[in-house]
Amino acid sequence: MPMYVPSRGRVEEFDVGGGGQVLDLETAVKDGILGGGGGVVVHGGAIEKKLSLRKMMEELDSIEVPSVFICPISLEPMQDPVTLCTGQTYERSNILKWFSLGHFTCPTTMQELWDDSITPNSTLHQLIYSWFSQKYLAMKKRSEDVQGRVLEILETLKKVKGEARVQALKELRQVVTAHDSAKKTVTDNSGVSLITSLLGPFTKHVVASEAIGILVHLDLNSDGKANLMQPNKISLMVDTLNEGSIDTKINCTKLLELLMEGKDSECEVLSSLSLFVGLLRIIKDKRHPNGVLSGLRLLKLISSHESLRNSIVGIGAIPQLVEVLPNLNAECLELALVILEALSTLPEGALALMDCRSTIPNVVKLLMKVSESCTQFALSILWAVCKLAPEKCSSVAVEAGLAAKLLLVIQSGCNPVLKQRSAELLKLCSLNYSETIFISKCKLTKTMQ
Repeated sequence: MPMYVPSRGRVEEFDVGGGGQVLDLETAVKDGILGGGGGVVVHGGAIEKKLSLRKMMEELDSIEVPSVFICPISLEPMQDPVTLCTGQTYERSNILKWFSLGHFTCPTTMQELWDDSITPNSTLHQLIYSWFSQKYLAMKKRSEDVQGRVLEILETLKKVKGEARVQALKELRQVVTAHDSAKKTVTDNSGVSLITSLLGPFTKHVVASEAIGILVHLDLNSDGKANLMQPNKISLMVDTLNEGSIDTKINCTKLLELLMEGKDSECEVLSSLSLFVGLLRIIKDKRHPNGVLSGLRLLKLISSHESLRNSIVGIGAIPQLVEVLPNLNAECLELALVILEALSTLPEGALALMDCRSTIPNVVKLLMKVSESCTQFALSILWAVCKLAPEKCSSVAVEAGLAAKLLLVIQSGCNPVLKQRSAELLKLCSLNYSETIFISKCKLTKTMQ
């Protein structure tokens, strides 16, 4: 029998009278439940409230419906089926609308009607209701048994491939995201190793996306992390990060961050040009603040490993990070400054910061603006740049208002270490100026002078 998948939102409410659990037409006929008002109460603990046919249809929106239940006019499941003299059945509201337009023919056969009466099709009516009742009960029972659902899906994943595997992974991800008990069931039943085994050099990105979306919500032990740190699996994660949706990108960064924590000896596996490029794309995408935050968190973790900093500098990350500074919120701004400070400890990093025209003006604006920690990171970056070429950089810094900002830091109640660094940087900036000119550049009031 051909099947049709209905769309949401095109059904009207229809109530069926009677009581008890309706599962098939024979039961419906025997019990005499063929009309009346009100909903049906399903006993036995599964459903304790009356449900309309419309309600069940809405919750079973994606289910395939037998074609005999579909109105030929609207191509939607019928709730109030009526039959014409030609023997064709339609949804009552649809055929009445057909008549109101001046048509006196059967829409399906185009026969002229010799009798314009319509007869309620009670048998089909109840068959539709009982079919939806059965599907609805099965869905509810399945959704309540979270552990059973998880175990069933894990068994399915061992057997299926292709689109069926994708659907099973999607269902498992939905359950794991919604229920903490599902996470424990997965980990307690070797689910991590099963899902991890699906990741390999020939895995399709749609499978990888769903699998990563599950793994990022689980508590991974050392063995699970070690398995995922294999080069071919890391390579797949990086490819998925570059090609997936924003949600997939975020999941990939979170999983990679989880795998990197405390992994000093294995961090080289993440020294991938493709990974760094993908992270910078996420960080520069202003449309998705959550993605920016996730990308910066992972890049900060990577930059904490000295052996990986040269690779980050080498792909031109510094000017790209400097350019996005004005667009970042406070949390992201601090992460970006931490990264830039770490990169400034390299000779190549300090040189890249100096060569970027936006470094000094963008960083100077952050002094005493966001937080004390941001001021500390900004001062470290400016010190690394200015000491590299004092004559070239000090004048640019002073023109950008650095001297005045440094005096504010010195006079504030912040950390003494910051005050000392500010005094040293202020002295460095004053080398190219006479006292009178420097004071004027600082834009000081007479009292401050």
